[in-house]
Amino acid sequence: MEQRMSALTWGLLALLGLIWGGSFFFARIAVAEVPPLTLVFLRLSIAALALHIYIAGRFGIYPLLKSRWREFLILGIINNALPHALIFFGQTRIGAGLASILNASTPIWTVLIANYLTSDEKLSSAKILGCLTGLIGTVILIGPSITTGGDAPLWALLLPVIAAISYGFAATYGKRFKGVAPPVIAAGQMTASSLVALPLSLLMDHPWALALPSVHSLAAILALALLSTAFGYILYFRIMAAAGATNTSLVTLLVPPSALLLGFLFLGERLDLTEVAGMALIGVGLIILDGRIYRRSKAIA
Repeated sequence: MEQRMSALTWGLLALLGLIWGGSFFFARIAVAEVPPLTLVFLRLSIAALALHIYIAGRFGIYPLLKSRWREFLILGIINNALPHALIFFGQTRIGAGLASILNASTPIWTVLIANYLTSDEKLSSAKILGCLTGLIGTVILIGPSITTGGDAPLWALLLPVIAAISYGFAATYGKRFKGVAPPVIAAGQMTASSLVALPLSLLMDHPWALALPSVHSLAAILALALLSTAFGYILYFRIMAAAGATNTSLVTLLVPPSALLLGFLFLGERLDLTEVAGMALIGVGLIILDGRIYRRSKAIA
């Protein structure tokens, strides 16, 4: 039975959409002064520390980290370190709104990957239609850079898409953590991924030689780590407990508008007609994948 959403839960979902949309906004500010790999490390390590403080040793976190560190490491790489780095590199050349739209294709890739790697999540006709619609939207977004060169380089547009594919693999891999408290999964993967990001940052960015970031960039880094990552995960788990995974997944539809609004208000970003069309098709694809509108119309009929 589909779980109902109370007014409070809808409010929390809207807040989470704003917070996660804000992650693209904060990253766009910070990446102007902080190299992507160093920004990844700062985001993950600060968020991991905050989550460890929040958990305060509960849920048997430390024995789990010790016994399952390899699994946390793999999840941390494909769900945090790799996709965050790809998005941040992309955002050195594209805006927060466009990056968020491209990354909103995550559920589409998740469905396609799960079809091949799992036995209980095969494609249905509705899922195929949703995936095709969303993929067409993604192609429309990337197309101008292939045919005419566009305003943004092709590699910068592809990186958020590759990040979305990585998130899709992570969603399937994460099934093995069933029964583990969600905050522990979050803290474990961020702890592992921050340990991966640290040597990469030291080797590639030489952070000791960088200029001290401005107050605006430091504030963006803290907001990215504490608000969009640590608090975002806590809020996400609260919504999931109250409304279920399907309802919580609706946040995917709210992230791009939030990132677009913040980019428009504070960064002067604009979308052209092609980008609006691509966003609309991805949104329609996600609605089809969600399936609730079709189920309700069928029930009424």
